[in-house]
Amino acid sequence: QVQLVESGGGSVQAGGSLRLACLAPGGMPAGVCMGWFRQATGKEREAVAAIHTGGRSPLYVDSVKGRFAISQESATSAVYLQMTNLQPEDTATYYCAADSTRTCGYLWTRTEKYPDWGQGTQVTVSS
Repeated sequence: QVQLVESGGGSVQAGGSLRLACLAPGGMPAGVCMGWFRQATGKEREAVAAIHTGGRSPLYVDSVKGRFAISQESATSAVYLQMTNLQPEDTATYYCAADSTRTCGYLWTRTEKYPDWGQGTQVTVSS
């Protein structure tokens, strides 16, 4: 089991930027699929981006392509989500998740793929 802690959320105006961080205080095994998800009030949790810590290409849903960038820092076992040109529809609680058992693959957008989750960090974008 991987313990995850998110940080970096906040309130910004439309067009602004935020950088979310996901840390693994207990350490991260090698070769983990790390995902960022978000859940808006009254909606289902949805995938945003994913990256495999083994160095494969990052994955994004269409709605954030060109605006969000996921990256990893091996030295600190941290995964980041740089969010630019934020819009009100990006308002949600953002969660990071880990699957240390396999690659990201075509199921990377499925919440059930990830056994380990952080507590979430709130992002609010005002118009």
